Amino acid sequence: MGFEVLVKGNNLLRLFMGLYIALKISFISVFISIILGVVLGTVMTLNNRIINFICRLYLEFIRIMPQMVLLFLCYFGATKALGINLSAETAAVIVFSLWGTAEMSDLVRGALKAIPTAQYESSYALGFTVFQTYVFVIIPQIIRRMLPLSINLITRMIKTTSLIMMIGIVEVLKVGQQIIEANRKSSPNAAFGVFATIFVLYFVVCWPVSLLSKYLEKKWES
Repeated sequence: MGFEVLVKGNNLLRLFMGLYIALKISFISVFISIILGVVLGTVMTLNNRIINFICRLYLEFIRIMPQMVLLFLCYFGATKALGINLSAETAAVIVFSLWGTAEMSDLVRGALKAIPTAQYESSYALGFTVFQTYVFVIIPQIIRRMLPLSINLITRMIKTTSLIMMIGIVEVLKVGQQIIEANRKSSPNAAFGVFATIFVLYFVVCWPVSLLSKYLEKKWES
């Protein structure tokens, strides 16, 4: 079945290290996305036409453009055009952060729009500034709505990081391909065992995160 290649040398350890790289990029990107997404989503509720137009243009561009194309643009295109010495991991974090920020900002904007106007008016009547209103009144109310969705974004980010192998990052899929190529003659069925193991690794990581998201969503809806 091809599983025997995993016990050769340090192949299994290499898979775990590749998974670690994918998870590291995912969690860094999600952390940045949540912070920037909250800021951008808040800005989008200010009803400024120019700001809204720029934000909407950004959101549509990120949604329409495939992540792989964005990776190529950032790593191969921008580095040569601008003369920037950008590592592959940094390029991946930038691209996934841009994508995650777009996702989060739209969710934050929708959650803020769902807050009754009376909440804002009451805060202003108490003498709160706009900044204080958002920090102390509005944002705490949307945290419960946003946290399950934020956790769900982690799952999507982890799965999408499989694309980073296209710009030379040795993550879990790339390691799997290297193991298969190195054992092609001695283990013709290595592909099944390696990719089945990668499937299990992704499942073990993503399934608990998905369950946590569903649990929090049900708990806070009741």
